[in-house]
Amino acid sequence: MNKKVLVLTESKNGKLRNVSFEALTVAQQLADGGEVIAALLGTGVSGFVEEVNQYGPDKVYVLENEELNTYTTDAYVQALTQLINEVQADVILLGHTAIGKDVAPRVAAKFAAGLVADCTGADLENGEIVFTRPIYAGKAFQKKVFNQGKVFATLRPNNVELKKNPVQAEVIPFQPVIKDLRTVVKEIVRKATSGVDLSEAKIIISGGRGVKGKEGFEPLQELAELLGGAVGASRGACDAEYCDYSLQIGQTGKVVTPDLYIACGISGAIQHLAGMSNSKTIVAINKDPEAPIFQVADYGIVGDLFEVVPLLTEEFKKALVSV
Repeated sequence: MNKKVLVLTESKNGKLRNVSFEALTVAQQLADGGEVIAALLGTGVSGFVEEVNQYGPDKVYVLENEELNTYTTDAYVQALTQLINEVQADVILLGHTAIGKDVAPRVAAKFAAGLVADCTGADLENGEIVFTRPIYAGKAFQKKVFNQGKVFATLRPNNVELKKNPVQAEVIPFQPVIKDLRTVVKEIVRKATSGVDLSEAKIIISGGRGVKGKEGFEPLQELAELLGGAVGASRGACDAEYCDYSLQIGQTGKVVTPDLYIACGISGAIQHLAGMSNSKTIVAINKDPEAPIFQVADYGIVGDLFEVVPLLTEEFKKALVSV
């Protein structure tokens, strides 16, 4: 096959996002004797080369440019388009993140190419790249194959088992020509809570209307911090102003696939299930034994979350001390 696979890595708060390593792992599988090329965009990104080298790229292109330090659509589209032309990439992989969802379709359109978004897997079958993605709110999966042209795809975080392949890749500086920017970022106001990135968290403690107020998220936050996880919320909790919309999980919020998802006081509306039903293990805590959330849960606890969550926290503390 001998494909050139280009991976757009992405950093956040001074660290490479885990989905970048997942994309590099997939790229190793898809290259099939070809080249895996990683792209680092921004200022000071050369410091990420050693991390990227752990996942088997043949080349690392470093695009050091102040215009790429803060994401703007115009700058990233220009830079990525020029890089694809430079390396003559056949397959372009990005994370299915806010940046990936914005820039991937725009660059694909530049090349009159198709895009498979929100993929949970990619394999080689009979010499063809086959992408798997969920449909119908995660109730079914479809497989997509490109018939011609360049291949663009975004990968949903937390769906690929990382596979390290340490190398010393060739590092190549690349200076894209970025001009005529229509957008200038003056200031970034962060509403998201500090700590683990919700979209890449391995453990998520999520609250719904059952938390009854802003203070109801406090025991959830305590449990999340203890387990090294993140706190999420249903749209109902966000609409009730119990928390910020940056925590919303569901069809109109973030789609997450953690190893452990604990739903506290969440009834399980279809819109919420669309954002978390592919979690590896789901634990539901609800006073209503008929709540729809129990239909997708691996473990269900019928009870008051304000009694159950503190008990779980205490038991986890004991278990973690004994480890």
